[in-house]
Amino acid sequence: MDTAGVLAELGLGEHNSGVYAGGWREAHGADLESVNPATGEVIATVRRASLEDYEAVVENSVETFTRWRMLPAPERGRYVRRIGDALREHKEALGALVTIEMGKILPEGLGEVQEMIDIADFAVGLSRQLYGLTMMSERPRHRMYEQWHPLGPVGIITSFNFPTAVWSWNALVAAVCGDTNIWKPSSITPLTAVAVTNIAAEVMEGSGFEGVFNLVVGGGADIGDTLVKDRRIPLISATGSCDMGYKVGTEVARRMGRSILELGGNNAVIVMDDANLDLAVRAALFAAVGTAGQRCTTLRRLLVQRGVADEMAKRMVAAYEQVTIGDPLQPGVLMGPLVDEAAVHTMMAAIEAALSQGGELLTGGNRRDDLGPTFVEPTIIRIPASAPILQEETFAPILYLVEFDTLDEAIAIQNGVRQGLSSAIFTESLKHAERFLSHEGSDCGIANVNIGTSGAEIGGAFGGEKETGGGREAGSDAWKAYMRRQTTTINWGDDLPLAQGIEFG
Repeated sequence: MDTAGVLAELGLGEHNSGVYAGGWREAHGADLESVNPATGEVIATVRRASLEDYEAVVENSVETFTRWRMLPAPERGRYVRRIGDALREHKEALGALVTIEMGKILPEGLGEVQEMIDIADFAVGLSRQLYGLTMMSERPRHRMYEQWHPLGPVGIITSFNFPTAVWSWNALVAAVCGDTNIWKPSSITPLTAVAVTNIAAEVMEGSGFEGVFNLVVGGGADIGDTLVKDRRIPLISATGSCDMGYKVGTEVARRMGRSILELGGNNAVIVMDDANLDLAVRAALFAAVGTAGQRCTTLRRLLVQRGVADEMAKRMVAAYEQVTIGDPLQPGVLMGPLVDEAAVHTMMAAIEAALSQGGELLTGGNRRDDLGPTFVEPTIIRIPASAPILQEETFAPILYLVEFDTLDEAIAIQNGVRQGLSSAIFTESLKHAERFLSHEGSDCGIANVNIGTSGAEIGGAFGGEKETGGGREAGSDAWKAYMRRQTTTINWGDDLPLAQGIEFG
């Protein structure tokens, strides 16, 4: 499917509004160009929101919430089910648009849309499982229980690398919880956000609840800051860099709001000398090269026990040399471009720094200007564990190979960074695996055995610790972040006993 066909199927034109408030509205900000990173060509433009447009979006979201929250949760789930069905119908086109606008290869673009479909299915089931607890009261003829209420409009700030899936983690779960949503997408991938909002809008049209899924495209310095500071928005879910998270978390806390922060991940895989190296190489390759190293769960540090370090390095280099780089829409291509030229400059600077800190270039390290200004070679650098560059997360396909002697040493290296998102160990030893998963093992939100760091399933709660932000999204009980808990006690007797046996009067 060519670009024109993709845009036509998804209801996109040459010029598009970036404001949806229960219906598409004329936006009054400046035009924002959506650029194909593989070709440098402008795909289309999206008109940014002004602050007046933002106000209309919030007012509509607040008003819709007062009615949407009173619709029974299973009824809300039926709308989400229809959104999931609509995503199935447009999976090919939407997956292609993700690839065209963001640059990840087509199988990953399609996989991201499938993740949205899976989240829709999960949320539909969740709409009948928003459970509270019944507790035993110490007072006679009293019943005590907890219940969960919708929270309010949710602000969703997403990054370029997963321009659709992260929205679904939040918006579809929040919707069945009874919340409305205000989406501020990355300015790098605004067209994909318009397309997704189009799909949701078609489902909600005529329901009276058109204002559940809203969109406001704008910059972080105006629209983003206003959204984060808005007291009418009780929850902000923000995905991005650690630096962005510090700003968002601080501002939301200043007004006593809630935040879900999904930030950086300087992830590591530990390879023990008893590991299945065939398995480890395949897992490390996808984790390090997938999405051209632009995932928060990308493998950055490959920690290999000294006895197998040379063999692992040899196998990884051989695997990297088989990676096909090129147009991400083409079959057989395994790595597309970086998102823009700034990302390329950042990668080259990191490689230079690593080599100056004792690193040895094993493979890669070059730009691929023959393919375009944003293409690079995936890179492996063997480096000492003490190198300062290991503390930095570079959003690019750079893999640092570090040797260690003992598992305790490996865990200390893995945990010795500011972020704590995803981690893994490859071993055939039950003791090593359990040690890695114990209280004194990995300090990350995700810990895997004989699986790589990326590609988490939606059934588990996704998120990390330390400077990764502590937020949890998608599966398990992550739904609780989008609701408010209320503890209720009912006295059905004729006396008024007090708790703790207190006698008063």
